[in-house]
Amino acid sequence: MTEKTIFPTRLKNNDYKFTVWAPKARSVRLLAESPKLEITMNKEEFGYWSLIVSGIDAGTRYRYELDGNNSFPDPASLSQPDGVHEASEVIDIHDFEWTDDEWVNIPLDRMIQYELHTGTFSAEGTFEGVIARLDYLKNLGVNTIELLPVAQFSGFRNWGYDGVYPFAVHDGYGGAKELMKLVNTCHQKGIAVILDVVYNHFGPEGNYVSNFGDYFSGKYSTPWGEPLNFDDTNSDEVKNYFLQNALMWCRDFHIDGLRLDAVHAIYDFSAEHIMKQLAGKLDELSQQTEKPYYLIAESNLNDVRYISSHSKGGYGLNGQWSDDFHHAIHALATNETRGYYEDFGTPEQLSKAIKQAFVFDGLYSKYRKKTYGNSTKNNSGEQFVIFSQNHDQVGNRKHGERLISLSSFEMAKLVAGCMFVSPNVPMLFMGEEYGERNPFYYFVSHLDEELNRLVNEGRKEEFKTFFDDKGEAVNPASEEAFERSKLSWGIQKNPEYQSMYNYYKKLIELRKNHPVLQVPDKDKLTITENGKGFTLHRWQGDRQILAFMNFDQNDTELEVPFNQSGNMDKILDSTSTNWNGKGETSPQKIIAGETIKVAKEAILIYSN
Repeated sequence: MTEKTIFPTRLKNNDYKFTVWAPKARSVRLLAESPKLEITMNKEEFGYWSLIVSGIDAGTRYRYELDGNNSFPDPASLSQPDGVHEASEVIDIHDFEWTDDEWVNIPLDRMIQYELHTGTFSAEGTFEGVIARLDYLKNLGVNTIELLPVAQFSGFRNWGYDGVYPFAVHDGYGGAKELMKLVNTCHQKGIAVILDVVYNHFGPEGNYVSNFGDYFSGKYSTPWGEPLNFDDTNSDEVKNYFLQNALMWCRDFHIDGLRLDAVHAIYDFSAEHIMKQLAGKLDELSQQTEKPYYLIAESNLNDVRYISSHSKGGYGLNGQWSDDFHHAIHALATNETRGYYEDFGTPEQLSKAIKQAFVFDGLYSKYRKKTYGNSTKNNSGEQFVIFSQNHDQVGNRKHGERLISLSSFEMAKLVAGCMFVSPNVPMLFMGEEYGERNPFYYFVSHLDEELNRLVNEGRKEEFKTFFDDKGEAVNPASEEAFERSKLSWGIQKNPEYQSMYNYYKKLIELRKNHPVLQVPDKDKLTITENGKGFTLHRWQGDRQILAFMNFDQNDTELEVPFNQSGNMDKILDSTSTNWNGKGETSPQKIIAGETIKVAKEAILIYSN
């Protein structure tokens, strides 16, 4: 495989080098504006074309003409200020004054992640709008933000998974320099940045890469479009394209880690999988910069091969999301049994998700009608990111309801407490920390109205098997879907918001500072069920915590014996009036042999 930088790069003498992979072309010309240039590029090995040009400045628009016919934007464009169909823009991504030389990243096991969508996180819908809220997040205790994809997509409103220029930062959010400013400011405030990237497909509009080369494979399929070619003819250079993309984000934008979207839709039967190559490249970069970079996969396979070391036959990624934790806790909290929740809903499954991250680790799934998953026995707790909500689980509902709107205020507190006492890396979904009740919808704004119509019809079909009994869904292409998905904020004016925010702040403080909770050790843990109640015991050395949780939604108070030796003091009670609860009824101190009463939809945490 040729390792080649493929986006325009400024050289030391201020010339720019242009490189494009176009094996399908017999000739390639660079067409530039201001200055106006039409220059034939030089052919190189493996289908590459290159050219060094003088007199080009940042801001110059350009396109590539193929075989003297049509011209197209650069597949590795760094900027598309006029949209996905128009000329690319030359920018110098090295022309930024970084002030984060002392930054070394947050250890994965100490991360408190916070997933946000740039367009709906603030009223501005920009990176500047995120910067304005960083002190708020730091005060909450968040030390890592995860941005939904920022690659250029068509239109103004989109989740980001329809990106068609993986190297270009969406101009509506502020573009490349504003993203750099956000990352630099985060690092100054002690906050890491993880970027969601899509390496399994391109979006449907403005996708011109097939005119240049064999970017797609006809051997497989995905729900979102043609899969990328990682194991067929000319796949080496497709791999280089995405490996260079990952390196650019971490090396040039100082991104601390990448969340890899739907790796189960990345098909590669080469001797060395693209995921393994990606991990190797970031390991090399880490050695050069003396800073760690993290790769976290989203997968519906429950396959630890992605996060196992190379020596154990794995791909060497650092972590992956645990959907099983979400499904187990959601089904227990809401009693939903449709769709993939058909497989969940028992207390034993939540216990297993807490203890092992995967519920389905070689078990038969009624929903999937097959056996799937494998054991996490040899994988540590920090390799699994857990959550009770995220953009997918909320936004792919017919009405975009958040957990608090599907259960109760007290249940939402219990679920949050359960997440933070579990031995994994916790992730919040924006607004969850104060009990946001605005929905989060799926939204698009393609320039092609027919495409918008097809998206709307497609969503209606999807909902027929999951939420068909609950009225009409909002049209994803409507401005309403986007505007209603924005966070409401106004925390200081809403007592419920204030109490939930303070509750989350306390949970995060315990997770970060308690000597037991701060270590995601899934081996030093026991958990027992009592109906819909749980007793979670964790320890490190001579320090212990006990968490009593009652998921019963009836007026059923749970009685649990305290069988540990020694005394324990209460460090959190979700029923406290501090958190807008009905008031504490459990003792501040417990001794061996006592019976603890746990209110419905409540969590108590004790420690020695």
